[in-house]
Amino acid sequence: MPTYHEILTTDLSTLTTAAERWDGMAKELNKQETAYRRDVHGITLRPTFVGESQQAANARFGVRLAEFQSAQTEAKAIASLLRDAHTQFVDLRKKLQSACEDAIAKGMKVSDQGVVSYDTEKMSHGERMAYVHDPSYQDSIHKDVASWQARIDRCVKDVDDADKGVEVAFTAVVKGSGMGDSMVPGFNSEAQGDIEKYEAQEADDIARRVAKGEKVSATDLAELRRAFRDNKGDKAFSQTFLNGLGPDTTIKFTNELNHLAYSSDKSHENVYMDLQSSLADTVANATQVPGSVADMPPGSPKFKAWLDSADGAFYRQWTQGLEKYGTQNYGSKSNPLCGYQSFVSMMQHSDTKYDDQFLYQMGDDLIAAEKTHSGLFTEWGPGHDGIRADALDGLLAMMSQNPDAATHFLDPAGNGSGADHVGNDHLHYLLNTRHWPKHVLDGMGYSEIDGPLNRTGLGAALEAAATGHLPLEDGQDPWPDMPHSDAQARVMHDVIEELKPSSGNDAPVPGNLRKPLANALAQYTNDTHEILGGMSADYVSHATGDGYFDSGGTAHMAVSEKDLVQVMRGMSEDPDAYATLHKAEARYMNEELNKIPAGETDFEKTGPLGKAGAALGAYTAIREDVINDGRMDGYSAADWKSKIAYHVIGGILTPMTIPTTAGGSIVVGDVLQRGVDTWAWQWDNDMKAGVDARADAEVADNYLDANNQAALMVDGWAHGRSDIDPDSTAGRDRIDAFKNAMLNGHDRGANTAEKYL
Repeated sequence: MPTYHEILTTDLSTLTTAAERWDGMAKELNKQETAYRRDVHGITLRPTFVGESQQAANARFGVRLAEFQSAQTEAKAIASLLRDAHTQFVDLRKKLQSACEDAIAKGMKVSDQGVVSYDTEKMSHGERMAYVHDPSYQDSIHKDVASWQARIDRCVKDVDDADKGVEVAFTAVVKGSGMGDSMVPGFNSEAQGDIEKYEAQEADDIARRVAKGEKVSATDLAELRRAFRDNKGDKAFSQTFLNGLGPDTTIKFTNELNHLAYSSDKSHENVYMDLQSSLADTVANATQVPGSVADMPPGSPKFKAWLDSADGAFYRQWTQGLEKYGTQNYGSKSNPLCGYQSFVSMMQHSDTKYDDQFLYQMGDDLIAAEKTHSGLFTEWGPGHDGIRADALDGLLAMMSQNPDAATHFLDPAGNGSGADHVGNDHLHYLLNTRHWPKHVLDGMGYSEIDGPLNRTGLGAALEAAATGHLPLEDGQDPWPDMPHSDAQARVMHDVIEELKPSSGNDAPVPGNLRKPLANALAQYTNDTHEILGGMSADYVSHATGDGYFDSGGTAHMAVSEKDLVQVMRGMSEDPDAYATLHKAEARYMNEELNKIPAGETDFEKTGPLGKAGAALGAYTAIREDVINDGRMDGYSAADWKSKIAYHVIGGILTPMTIPTTAGGSIVVGDVLQRGVDTWAWQWDNDMKAGVDARADAEVADNYLDANNQAALMVDGWAHGRSDIDPDSTAGRDRIDAFKNAMLNGHDRGANTAEKYL
């Protein structure tokens, strides 16, 4: 393994010097080929030289002529490999140097041997005293040192991985099929100048042996891991490797890795799981398409033209092969395992985002496959460890990690724009007509049940598709006023259209969809607030048209008040879903209150207050309908209310952090939410005195009561305004007028919602 010192001091220019000499050798060999063709091989072509001796000489001299040609190919390939190695090593050395410079800038020292330590000479007197006497400060310093050491060690390891890859390539470049004869070793006429391709070929050989169930040495497995690690993100390696295996052997390879990982011998489980992850990354890299679904829709002339290119040829052949082997049974008759199930489960191990084109095509192919092969994704008996039976739902979970892909796939208006625009029925199929796979138990008696993960992938994909960002994690709350694209608004609109009772659904909102859809819908609270308020003509007119309209630089989702109330009621079977929606509405009500101009007393104040009250009334009607319904998915009324309480007050006082696809986040929300703060603060204080779910439920009843919520929110909001003196008679009168306007709206909203329920 090269050392830190060797990496920084080795003269890498010798590689390019050697490459030039190998190019020179190729030129000299070309001269010799020309002379040999003229002075030796040419003799056999003269008309005076005939008979068996001519035939024998021509064949023998032809072999030698071919060797000159092969030698040139090999020499040029070696020159190319040397330059490839030089490029890699220069790049990796720069990364190591950069890591050292960053460490030094952060107060570290790096020795000539790459050992990191803290530079105490740069410490102030106070820092030096803390370093000597403060254990917590010492611990933080040691962690910093360890972190920088790990980064530098990783850079050194990357050079070692690349160095071994170069060794693999130089070993392979001088070997080839049909080289020479019994007298002359010969040269490799198939020599290539790409290190990654040789690494892929060796990795391919090891993977094939694993796929066959052969005993593969720890050394070979380590080499396979190194090749994946060294070439992560390299498309040439990824395509060469997968092209060599083909979809059939790739599926067998992942099946064997999965079998070994879940075998009784757990000593090497991490090795096989790491290989699964590397294989998934390789698939993600190999299947990248240069244009998005929006720019280059599947089936469009532009996409078809790309498929005919050199880069598109691999994609076309690979997806066609996967379509062929995806429905093949790799398990037993009693416990089948189709190729798609293995392949999609392997894909889920990737750290690399899959291309939206590949995900779109995979989704199309999976839907087509299950329509043709009934029961393809059924889970039989014990199933298979590490493999999700419902491959389509698993793929949808991956789409949620690429929100643009999810939006394109679920947007009912199509997957493109302009002349290439075509529609799809994916959303309708998944929400309304698909027969979701069952888990079949065939032991003591045949029975079918829904698996616990049923529709979890769909829920995540719907949330991502309608919002444009990654699904929220536990503890994150949606912000009620987020911008949306037309496509995202179309998805949200059609989700409600597909789930409303009149669409033919017996159970409007399946259990695993309730919370993710509440997360999504809560981010349209600026729209649902207006719809429930019943005072905006824009929402009424567009509800029966496109289902959305553009205003203020964003798309607004429009549905009928009846459909919205009924679908919100379906979501609210889950108390967390109801709490998410109610909390978002409370935040938005506060924002609307803040928009009332200072000193306003008449019409302009009653509009927002009346709409806020009407929205609050709809939530009251929904809450009462749930509580009075005996079918609460196992929740008692007290449990349901108690869960709402903990969800609503949890985190309501802080801004929200929204995750992004780039791995970062967006912080949204106004910390000056005095009305919401007052309501939640009082509620939280009373909850702390609760002793059980029933007591918590009584507290929740108190603070969700419209009279109390309106009073606390308006009081808190009013105390934050400079134009209202809550201690004066005039100020109290204004506050009471605000409350009355909101409560009048509440009665209207509650009565309307009750009709729909």
